[in-house]
Amino acid sequence: MAVRDLNAGHAPAGSPPRIGGWVWVATASPWGGLFSASPFIIIFLLALVNHWDALSQSAQHSMFGLQWLASLLTAAAMWCFTFWTLRLMLRRSLRFPKIFILWLLAGVLLALKAFAFSPITDQLALHQLYWPLLAAALGVPYIKRSQRVKHTFIQP
Repeated sequence: MAVRDLNAGHAPAGSPPRIGGWVWVATASPWGGLFSASPFIIIFLLALVNHWDALSQSAQHSMFGLQWLASLLTAAAMWCFTFWTLRLMLRRSLRFPKIFILWLLAGVLLALKAFAFSPITDQLALHQLYWPLLAAALGVPYIKRSQRVKHTFIQP
């Protein structure tokens, strides 16, 4: 491979186009989510393990422990879904655009769940809802209409 090809940002002849341009910007949200959720899950898991005896002793604490466990499982499932979505992107899979749109929808639904059911202030819930809505509002049209996305994700 010639140095000219690396500097110009062109893929070698016969290989699929490289991931580049606005595709990296569109996928900044899953990358950020993956890196920010990892320590959160570890802290959540450590807190649950360290305080499980105290949480499971009474009925009120048992319900609180189940809520923590449900939150941990939800966060872990979203982390796995995010990892899989990014893996599809890096492999330039044909499935990536559809899965990425589903990932954006899952983020919006989780933010709506927090807005509706969490015991937090409405201002904080709205603040948590802004980023997934912004990512979906900008990401979905770009992924669906971009020629670069159509040419980059061609492998099955």
